[in-house]
Amino acid sequence: MRTLFSALTILLVFTLNTYAQNSADCRTAIPICADGPILGTADGGGDIDEFDPDVVRQSGCLEKGSVISANIENNTSWFVFRAGTDGQIGFDIEALPVSPGAPITSEWDFALYGPFDQEDNINYCGVIGDASAQPIRCNYEVNGTGFTGVGVNPVSGQQGEPHLTGSQNTYDEWLDVTAGEIYYLFINNYQTNFDGDAESYMLTFTGSSVDEDQNTALDCTLRDEFLGFDIIACEGDPDITLSALNSPAGSDIASIVWSVDYDDDGTIDTTLPGSGDFNAELVVRSPDSGRYFASITDSFGVVYSDDILITFYATPTLEEVIVMEDLTNANDPDKYAVEIVVAGDGDYEYAINEGEFQDDPVFLDVPAGINTVVINDKNGCGTTEPLEFLVVGYDKFFTPNGDGENELWQVKGIETLDSPVVFIFDRYGKLLKQLNAIDAGWDGTFNGRRLPASDYWFRLDYNRDEEGVLVAKNVRNHFSLIR
Repeated sequence: MRTLFSALTILLVFTLNTYAQNSADCRTAIPICADGPILGTADGGGDIDEFDPDVVRQSGCLEKGSVISANIENNTSWFVFRAGTDGQIGFDIEALPVSPGAPITSEWDFALYGPFDQEDNINYCGVIGDASAQPIRCNYEVNGTGFTGVGVNPVSGQQGEPHLTGSQNTYDEWLDVTAGEIYYLFINNYQTNFDGDAESYMLTFTGSSVDEDQNTALDCTLRDEFLGFDIIACEGDPDITLSALNSPAGSDIASIVWSVDYDDDGTIDTTLPGSGDFNAELVVRSPDSGRYFASITDSFGVVYSDDILITFYATPTLEEVIVMEDLTNANDPDKYAVEIVVAGDGDYEYAINEGEFQDDPVFLDVPAGINTVVINDKNGCGTTEPLEFLVVGYDKFFTPNGDGENELWQVKGIETLDSPVVFIFDRYGKLLKQLNAIDAGWDGTFNGRRLPASDYWFRLDYNRDEEGVLVAKNVRNHFSLIR
């Protein structure tokens, strides 16, 4: 455990580490490392809602403040760090007064998410927001000492324990990390998080890895990626503000050049105007996907550069359902297959007939008749309503017993065929019924007499246009009458 710094030392260290800006959004979380305390300021809400506050509360890790209808994301900060070595990591969040000598009015809570693998190519903030990823460390107990965090309370010596709601334990247990793992830290001011007044805190990393070498405990090269990890967003989302102040140069900026490669094909399309102090911010608006670049020159002529890929996805739209196999073309006419085609390049999953979602757009053993498909964008950019599609096929059995279920046998989707005719036979080849596209189906009778339970045969004749030539087709198979 490192010795606590005085308030004066804290401010001095912060002056030397001006890369520690504030971000109230997960997708622009500030890259940090353990080479010095960080003075953070939570000052209002972010541009987007990271998660539904009611869903977050179900985890038992975070709570709303004094205004029950307000969003939990007011007066918050997001940081991201990458483990530099295997070992043990913790951190202290210390509440600071608004001004020297003033009483502490903030009440800091936190939630830590991870570990994430950069090679997985997933939308980290997406899985945090939809609760697919739950916090691995968190606390919103009352901080009687003004400290909360992971590890050991530096004032009371309280050892961290697994989180338990209502335990009054303000510290969670140490975090065992593996080099390369990525973690997102959400810090929230519970006490005054809805009044819009800025509050400050100090974030200090601790643990055996930090004690051994605070310059390698967290991967400080992450600061060179000062624009953050690639961002996946949805069309219609609020603007994304990138900041060059998160670079190791901090505010020591002589010049900044912003540029973009919209197609991400290796060719810069144009330079872009920045905004704010030092021209240090760039506002990216939906739906301007592309790879954005920042090139910073400090007062000593040192150049820092980084790039970030921002991709906006639209709500999924069904383009077509390809019927790969149905009664008209199946090698096995008892098994039907379809492929769902979406207009767009998002990350989609699919469900038919209120079943489970799957990543594969191909479905086998699809029932005949009208089916429904629902398409979900796994980046959180929307879900379609159930969309209908038709598979031409037949009932494998029917039960004409008067209960109102499966009373008629029919070829479903026959009305979509060209000049269809169905002939039904018994096992001896006797013609029992002839159906066309407008007939409701067969009720299992012949000349008004109920036929016995048995297997019956049918032949479907129809025409199909094959490259401009009308070709006569027929299908033969059987079905069961069950009484």
